[in-house]
Amino acid sequence: MTKARVLSMLSATALVSMMVVALPTAAHAADPACDGKLTLNSCGGVTSDGAPYAIQVPGNFNGTVILYSHGYRPNVPVPAGIPGYGGYKVTNTAETAPGQSGGNMAISQYLLSQGYALTGSGFARQGWNADSAVATDVELIGIVKKQFPTTKKVMAWGQSLGGFITQALAETHPDLLTAAAPMCMAAGTVENELTMAGDFLWGVKTLFDPSIQGGNYAAGAAGYAQAMGDLVKFFTVLGKVQAGISSGAWPDTSSATGQALAKAGIPVRSALLLIGLMSGINTQSAHFDSISGPAGALKLAFPLAVSPALAVLENGANAGALAILAIQDVEGQSGGAIFDNTKTDYAARVATGSVVFNVALGGDEAIAGMLGALSTANPGAPRATGNAAAMAKMRALIQHTGKISIPTVTMVGVADPITPAGASQWLADKYAAQFAAEKAAAMSAYKTTGAYVPPKKQLVSIWSTTPASYTKFDATAAPITSTPAAPGTNHCNFTTAQFMVVAKELVSVDKTGGFVAGSALATLVRKAGNLSVDPMYRAPALKFYE
Repeated sequence: MTKARVLSMLSATALVSMMVVALPTAAHAADPACDGKLTLNSCGGVTSDGAPYAIQVPGNFNGTVILYSHGYRPNVPVPAGIPGYGGYKVTNTAETAPGQSGGNMAISQYLLSQGYALTGSGFARQGWNADSAVATDVELIGIVKKQFPTTKKVMAWGQSLGGFITQALAETHPDLLTAAAPMCMAAGTVENELTMAGDFLWGVKTLFDPSIQGGNYAAGAAGYAQAMGDLVKFFTVLGKVQAGISSGAWPDTSSATGQALAKAGIPVRSALLLIGLMSGINTQSAHFDSISGPAGALKLAFPLAVSPALAVLENGANAGALAILAIQDVEGQSGGAIFDNTKTDYAARVATGSVVFNVALGGDEAIAGMLGALSTANPGAPRATGNAAAMAKMRALIQHTGKISIPTVTMVGVADPITPAGASQWLADKYAAQFAAEKAAAMSAYKTTGAYVPPKKQLVSIWSTTPASYTKFDATAAPITSTPAAPGTNHCNFTTAQFMVVAKELVSVDKTGGFVAGSALATLVRKAGNLSVDPMYRAPALKFYE
């Protein structure tokens, strides 16, 4: 999740060879080695589990340390020959603030200038590592306090899986932290995070290429080879789907079920959109707003019939790649298949979307035909069955309760394709119920004591919003996908100014005990651009919770 992979042009490149890269044996834990510079004392070391860490302490250290947890990094290398995602090498480099992996040092420089020490770990393992990461962060806090005894407070923040880790740390060790900021966070459990990606991958496999394994991978090197082969097949078939968006043509690898839908006159874009809707894939993406159309004859037809499918294609490329890598990872940790849709009611999931996107889906008859083809009654669309023991082990991994005990700031793009805004909404809903209970308890106490002590608000939800319209077209009326992703789209796609809003909220909590709020917060988000703190905004719930 450190970098979202944007689908622009897909090519079918053969995967010639696949090699498992062995990770070096970690060194034993030791005291950090520091350079001792007065202006900025930089330290490094390794925790007892072998995780490398970094610490930066400015000369004007104010006693508060900010701990950063980085996002999801695949735990296996992805060979360069794989289209769409290739060339990834496993890394456990420590980061101490957002943006550093992309060379952006502005956020860390701002915090250091304010007297804050920064720290972060590369973690002992990559992939889904929340359990070990929380333990690493706890140990790292102890290391920092020992090395720098004037430390008085610790605040934590992180992105993506790092947001999950941050919230888990705040829930399990609230005594160690004074504030937390989980950004573009995975929330709840690993199972609900994989549901959207797994459903999309299953739909692509079932209709467009049944040779995709899609989970239940073998152990060890054999399973790694299967997963890498799936990446090739997945991106290749998405390229074929992309080629048929305008014509309606289906991939030549389509299943018998898919071929039957094609013969019934259902265009491939309608099937793709249905898969996206039943998975919870957003219909706004990096380059497609589902509103704009080119000048001329397609001005209305493009946003009505084509743009939603292209948005699902662009977002689905991210979700499907995550599904393959994360499912293989979590299966390896759990000992068997962990995705199960045997009881999923896809018809219920698209009840609302099928009305909103009725035209793009081809009308009621086409919708009924596609849902029938994907139902449990069709043997040509076999469901994925999880291994009970493996699923139990997966569910035993650390998960969130949603309880907030310290000041917390969330920020997420409303059209994030990897960690949908619904994950942050889940936390907001949990806190709303908690805050209501706290108010009721305060009122009950008032009846006894005569003194009403209102509970203090502990959560600020920040939403990175999309522009009103942003799809651009060239002179031939073709959509342009080479431009940067629109605000509010892609994964953790925040500007420096937006990150600064979260940083300033943490600074405010540290200095005053409370958030920047009211008109001051409104001014802050307005100046950052494309941010909202509208309390009436509600992100759609994840399909897992529906």
